[in-house]
Amino acid sequence: MKLSIVIPCYNEKNTIKNILEVVKKVPYKNKEIIVVDDFSKDGSRDILQNDLKKYYNKLVLHEFNQGKGAALRTGFAAATGDIVIVQDADLEYDPFEIPIVIDPILKGKADVVFGSRFLGAGPHRVVYFWHRVGNLVLTLLSNFFTNINLTDMETCYKAFKREIIQSIKIEENRFGFEPEITAKITKIKEIRIYEVGISYYGRTYDEGKKIGWKDGVRAIYCILKYNLFR
Repeated sequence: MKLSIVIPCYNEKNTIKNILEVVKKVPYKNKEIIVVDDFSKDGSRDILQNDLKKYYNKLVLHEFNQGKGAALRTGFAAATGDIVIVQDADLEYDPFEIPIVIDPILKGKADVVFGSRFLGAGPHRVVYFWHRVGNLVLTLLSNFFTNINLTDMETCYKAFKREIIQSIKIEENRFGFEPEITAKITKIKEIRIYEVGISYYGRTYDEGKKIGWKDGVRAIYCILKYNLFR
């Protein structure tokens, strides 16, 4: 089965080369790497267009900054693989664990797989307490409405059968993508959702982390919006 790895990028000049080098080495032969640059202003776009061409199959350039959800919407539309997975452009998630995430789909057991940072025995960097609390609250609230038992709704690592993710209209442009897509896939009849444990190498705000408390408020709004009113 062909694998499409979608990498949204916004102002990641310090990590984009490293992440693409590692993704290129992921031990999965039939894969395509799709990078969506969301109008980076720190030089990431120039690096992608000139120095890193050998590391990806497709580069899509946004003409203005729209947000992670918009970048994923663009990347999913460009994907041609049987399986599609999200890979952030930072170094918080280990691309060599991609085969672990997609394994339930390859075995015919799952349609969608979430890579949970809170399952398994992999390394997990100790960073922000309130981020952990926020994640627990958002995941619990999402589970309350979807009636599934996820442990990490906000995870980056989400893998989908391509026909599923391309059948869903993604409306959120920023980090609201996570609760939106979770709500929408759970409404698909007889969908098979799995979780697998992954490692997590979180970074600090000084190291480039972008998500903040406003995104948490938006996530609550999205949980209510896409579960109750759609």
